Amino acid sequence: MQTRLEHFHMVASALTVLSVALLLRLANGLSESSSTTTVGRFPFLMPKVIPYKPELYLCTPVKVDYTKSYYIVGFEPNATMATAHHMLLYGCGAPGSESAVWNCGEMAKSDDVKEETGSPCGAGSSSQIIYAWARDAPKLELQDGVGFKVGLDSPIKYIVLQVHYAHIDKFKDGTTYDDSGIFLHYTLKQMNKQAGVLLLGTGGYIPPNQVEHMETVCNISENKTIHPFAYRTHTHSLGRVVSGYRVKVDEQGQNQWTLLGKRDPLTPQMFYPVESTEPIRRGDRLAARCTMESNRSTITNIGATNNDEMCNFYLMYYVENDEPLQMKYCFSSGPPYFYWHNKDTELNNIPDYDASHL
Repeated sequence: MQTRLEHFHMVASALTVLSVALLLRLANGLSESSSTTTVGRFPFLMPKVIPYKPELYLCTPVKVDYTKSYYIVGFEPNATMATAHHMLLYGCGAPGSESAVWNCGEMAKSDDVKEETGSPCGAGSSSQIIYAWARDAPKLELQDGVGFKVGLDSPIKYIVLQVHYAHIDKFKDGTTYDDSGIFLHYTLKQMNKQAGVLLLGTGGYIPPNQVEHMETVCNISENKTIHPFAYRTHTHSLGRVVSGYRVKVDEQGQNQWTLLGKRDPLTPQMFYPVESTEPIRRGDRLAARCTMESNRSTITNIGATNNDEMCNFYLMYYVENDEPLQMKYCFSSGPPYFYWHNKDTELNNIPDYDASHL
């Protein structure tokens, strides 16, 4: 009788051919079915995989036709939290593997993983998150005139779908397949407002039976004006409130904290409109806090499984007649090493109460 692992390898081998077909479909479909005024819909789905163990991360790529510029203007999820813990879309210069499907779990170890492994994006290539989904979040349509540029002169030559499978009970009989993924809405129409995502997060750990603040802050050092328009929060089960701020320094050296977004991370983890669309410029700072509450008797580390935690604040923005920030990620070491209150952060007027209460 065929094992699930054998089936995985058979599917992966078959998908090498399927992947070529998908690439051709993306290249031909985008160029043939889209004019500069219409919006196409591309099904970027897991190609009938069978997740064979809990906490499995799988990735699958699609190569963008980079003879043209395409603009992604919407994301329509095809998934349920009964199967997928979360999904991420990466924009890559190259994929993390030449396989059609590979294990891309951050915590994968060579002694307990039998199939192909790798990161979502290739080592040394450009890597950025362009979309994230969890907890049955609905579709996202970007505002008029805003799009994620891919192909041609964009650093994004491949799009990689990552699915974290939290529950696999319905796949145990080996006859049920998964096609979780995202329908991409795209156009050939040139967008003068290019979208980008900046991910703020932390490392660190949460002590047992304690409320802990996981915090990060970063400087905007590039000479660009970014216009925030959406935010998303993400934690696992210990998250209570996630908040994000723009921080400016006034003439007296005092910090002015402007709320960008604040959310209970256990509600649908979609992108929500920001609280302030005021432009963010060079010299400004961005800060995020996750308020975690543990009733566990052991330490909870930052990690990839449901038993671990994550502290993420995604800021989606656009730049007008410019390229998005080169900075894609803003991470701190987290507790017990990094806090907003550390002297070397030079932060003041910290909104302690507001940042942790809805």
